Amino acid sequence: MAKDPVCGMLVDEASATLKAEVRGTTYYFCSESCMREFLAPEKEFRRLKLLVCASFALTVPILLFTYVSILPTRFSDYLLFVLETPIQFGIGWRFYLGTYDSLRNRMGNMDVLIALGTSAAWAYSSIITFAPGLLPSGGVYFDTGGVIITLVLVGRLLEYVTRSRASASVRELLELRPAVAHRIENGIEIDVPAEQVKVGDTVVTRPGERIPVDGRVLEGASAVDESMITGESRPVEKSVGSEVIGATINRSGLLRIRTEKVGQDSTLSQIARLVEEAQAGRAPIQRLADRIAAYFVPLVVGIAAASGLYWYYLGHIGLNFAVLAFVSVVVIACPCALGVATPAAVLVGTSVGARMGILFKGGEYLEAAAKVDVVAFDKTGTLTSGHPSVTDIVVLGSLSLEEVIQLAASAESGSEHPVGRALVEEAERRSISLRPMHAFEARPGSGIVAVVDGKKVALGNWRLAMKTKADVAKADADLRRVEQEGKTALILMVDGVTEAVVGVADVIRPSAKDDVAALKKMGIRVIMLTGDSSSVAAEIAREAGIDDYKAEISPEGKEQEVRALRDAGYRVAVVGDGINDAPALARADVGIAIGSGTDVAKETGGIILIKDDLRNVAIAIGLSRSTLSKIKQNLFWALAYNAALIPIAAGVLVPFFGAQEYSFLPFLAAAAMAVSSVTVIANSLLLFRFSPHSYDRSPAA
Repeated sequence: MAKDPVCGMLVDEASATLKAEVRGTTYYFCSESCMREFLAPEKEFRRLKLLVCASFALTVPILLFTYVSILPTRFSDYLLFVLETPIQFGIGWRFYLGTYDSLRNRMGNMDVLIALGTSAAWAYSSIITFAPGLLPSGGVYFDTGGVIITLVLVGRLLEYVTRSRASASVRELLELRPAVAHRIENGIEIDVPAEQVKVGDTVVTRPGERIPVDGRVLEGASAVDESMITGESRPVEKSVGSEVIGATINRSGLLRIRTEKVGQDSTLSQIARLVEEAQAGRAPIQRLADRIAAYFVPLVVGIAAASGLYWYYLGHIGLNFAVLAFVSVVVIACPCALGVATPAAVLVGTSVGARMGILFKGGEYLEAAAKVDVVAFDKTGTLTSGHPSVTDIVVLGSLSLEEVIQLAASAESGSEHPVGRALVEEAERRSISLRPMHAFEARPGSGIVAVVDGKKVALGNWRLAMKTKADVAKADADLRRVEQEGKTALILMVDGVTEAVVGVADVIRPSAKDDVAALKKMGIRVIMLTGDSSSVAAEIAREAGIDDYKAEISPEGKEQEVRALRDAGYRVAVVGDGINDAPALARADVGIAIGSGTDVAKETGGIILIKDDLRNVAIAIGLSRSTLSKIKQNLFWALAYNAALIPIAAGVLVPFFGAQEYSFLPFLAAAAMAVSSVTVIANSLLLFRFSPHSYDRSPAA
């Protein structure tokens, strides 16, 4: 059995007639509308907007003529019939299709309740309008169908806005590939469209350009920024024989690359496919209203049928009143507030979140976040700032601290390497002016050499020290300590004399430790998944207070870890900021993207943190739990008033007041509808009292 990627309904692959292949993956659909929505989302979105506008345009005058006595009753009923019928069978036709699918799968849902209740109200009201003698009551329920259908369509429009953006994340991924590649043909460099490059071709990539293909270095050496794919915070040194990944950024040297993977086989395309499959394969969230309807629908139909049969066969009340008893139960049981219960709480909850810098992309993410019991953090750019900073400066020679920073930063001012930029930023932070620099030489894999104020300055690792023949014995202990802490250790040598050891690392965000502590207090397990080295991961995990982490794993590995957690029964949230996080974000029950991250991460995530304050992760989950609690309360109140009237609609008062009790049932139904709606909205507004300090509460049931 396959799953419809739009509505989540199971489809038999063997007998399915509606299917489509997109980027090598076959999708199956339960209906034409789902297939249209998946293949042409923009067109379906426009159609839904038109339906909502038309429904509003017809429902407003229906409410006006129902509750304001402007026209004579008989003429008003005819006008209401004309206004309501297009809503019922035109705009609301999708609910009949949903009812058919629901019955075919033997599962009641909101579509069944909406179709049954609004159809009963329309049919009964039509009989009252055109054949008033057949039934003993003069009240009509035309407003019921119009209001319910309009409100539910508005909710689905909001859901669709979120769902339609899912495909944008894949498009953003694929657009990262460079459009042009410099291919070598017969010894001549020719610019060709990147998609024309084939396996075995040789391409050239210059400093600052994105590498167009997956391949292996034939000539040259460089530092390549792979953080977008692997999560490695430091640029990776590449030399002859090294593998390179398409769409990563060549930082320093010229590279000649032999192409090994193109098109669908490339790493970037595989990540895009993982994102797409995870989004399509995610089980649709079964709304609480649907779960209630699954039990409520057969119960209501049973009560309605039993009451009609009882009064006809045993109560001898007559066919008209028996039919009226059946219709009254069905109409009374379809409360208008049920359509408002979830959207009202979601609207307030998302508004409160937006005010705090937390964007929820739909009510389904609110519900998913409320049930999270594992939060998996990416490291680079999420728990950490995402770019190197100077963390250690150990002065070993005669120079002062300021002189060490000045010489190191001045020498690195000609470098495009992130480590060099970190030193320049450190000098700027300390308001230390740079000195003139010339004779700059970058030595890939080792460091840099330059002349500053007539002094030969060398800054790099052990290999550079050995080449310059400097005495680094006194730096040995500090070098080992810095490296053991997972940092990049550099030796500053001036005119061949070792003057300092400099440590550079991607530092942890100030808010990370507080957020991890808050999540643990909420009973949530916290883990870290990163493509970075084990030593770096261990240090960051220790600083953040995370006990469980996995290092040196690929984007596919992250997605597999999340899949394994979900298969084990956990509800997982993934917090990330980069392209390498996109598959895991999509596979998770809810993805939480950092606002400063890539567009792909933000499109794939269901929650976006506008501020780079990780404490908002715990606040978002706490707000979700509060909102879900309000939704449950709203559903109770939405049903309570109307359910209380079901016994009356079934005829419990007939022995006391006679069958004429049905003459005032329309007024009771209207009152129940109004009171339940007001109660639901007022209860939802209480969410505005949510405080960022009140998020450490137990998970919602």
